[in-house]
Amino acid sequence: METLLFKDWQSSMNVAICAILSFLVAFIFIRISGKRTLAKLTAFDFVVTVTLGSTLSSMILGKTVLFDGAIALAIIIGLQYLLAFIAMKFKPVEKIINSKPTLLYYNGHFLSENMKQEVVTKEEVYAAIREFRMLRIEDVKAVVMELNGELTVIKKAEAVNGDGSLKDVLQQD
Repeated sequence: METLLFKDWQSSMNVAICAILSFLVAFIFIRISGKRTLAKLTAFDFVVTVTLGSTLSSMILGKTVLFDGAIALAIIIGLQYLLAFIAMKFKPVEKIINSKPTLLYYNGHFLSENMKQEVVTKEEVYAAIREFRMLRIEDVKAVVMELNGELTVIKKAEAVNGDGSLKDVLQQD
């Protein structure tokens, strides 16, 4: 029972040193990997983040030696970029890795089937409209659930011929 709360000073010192060094290694790798690692999370990015966190945890607690943990972090970040690059070049891979944006509201109508598929309520759509500082739903052209689950509101005045940025959600299979 006593080792549950405190083992010994050497063990505590090891955790402190590993925590500092692991944090610095993770920080350096995240800075090198760039903005994609820090972006709002898609399912793909979430998996990468959880994996990075798990590896960092093992490093901090001394379950993995620092060098091995650094290699694991580099591989995880490298795989993230490799898969993102492949997805950028090959549409079928992109469809596997990323979900598609979903139109939830368009031209004055809630799209019930899409809302049901994404498990989104009208109240959540109204909340997104308010978040975009719009008072009248009549001024809304569309509400889209993006790849990362965020709701985007498009004003009618912003829509252009061919519906501009809505092109991909209007032409879904």
